[in-house]
Amino acid sequence: METYLRSILQELVRIPAPPGGEQELRNFVQGELEGMGDPMAVDPLGNLILPLGKVEEDLPAILLSAHLDEVGIIATHIDDRGFIRFTNLGSLNPGYLLGSRVRFLTGTEGVISAEGSRKSKRVPDMSKLYIDVGVSSREDCPVRVGDQAVFQGPYRDAGKRVISRALDDRIGVGILMDLVRKMSKNRADLPHRLIFVFSVQEEVRRRGIGPAAYQLKPDLGLAVDVTSTGDTPGGKKMEVGLGGGPAVKIRDQGMLADPRVVSWMIEGAQALQIPYQREILEGGTTEAANMQVSRSGVPAGCLSIPCRYVHSPSEMVDWNDVEGALKLLENLLARPVPLLNS
Repeated sequence: METYLRSILQELVRIPAPPGGEQELRNFVQGELEGMGDPMAVDPLGNLILPLGKVEEDLPAILLSAHLDEVGIIATHIDDRGFIRFTNLGSLNPGYLLGSRVRFLTGTEGVISAEGSRKSKRVPDMSKLYIDVGVSSREDCPVRVGDQAVFQGPYRDAGKRVISRALDDRIGVGILMDLVRKMSKNRADLPHRLIFVFSVQEEVRRRGIGPAAYQLKPDLGLAVDVTSTGDTPGGKKMEVGLGGGPAVKIRDQGMLADPRVVSWMIEGAQALQIPYQREILEGGTTEAANMQVSRSGVPAGCLSIPCRYVHSPSEMVDWNDVEGALKLLENLLARPVPLLNS
């Protein structure tokens, strides 16, 4: 069934947005949401901020974030034969890179390969990788040092699951966009203010959300992002799997989620009979970690979308998890939040 979220996701993943190169995507999101909240603003770092609610009342504020940027690469050297060396923008697994196609923001496309024998059973490290754009000299190479690129790959919606580049975190961006559309219809009845932040540079140590949270002074912070799964052959020991429902983060490498926020989400899911999962992520973190330590501290948590093959050209999510997250957030945010009204 075609929904706004399904249709907008195809547009979101089409637009490249490496860290620091989010402008085109931000403009697209801003155009889609124009007039649905209070006037939007872009802060000095490039975060798009959309407030929603009764500004004339001194109501508690909930900050919801999803990051615009995706993992990418940046050219560091072009040799005499036109082969491009690069480094990462965000965490990359070399095992996902070999044979991957990339597209530079300038439009040039290339393929990632590695030095040495193709028969090697060892995954090469990043220093052995290069990009071939089909030229034979440095002079013919259209790429310059400092040019950024992102993965290329087709979008496939298989009905139950979707496979695409950049689902981290365009799926979170799409959820927040759909929430803005739904919540704006009853904005006068909201028991709190909502501040939606479509943030920048999350993949490079979450640089965007910290200054935004400091400026906005929320009373509660919630990130919407993807998380890894433990349901593939020989995968990590992790309870989260595709199709089990959205995951309520309890702990990751960067934070212990506020137990009151965890209970709020779990109790909400139970009341609505929405399947959910409890998430412990041993490697990686989200923007909730930065919100939590902003100013004198903020109660913070994260609602995660289970995602296989994170930071690869072919990430995979389950629509049941996505739609469960949207339904849960819509219901939670329409009602008073206990920890803000105690």
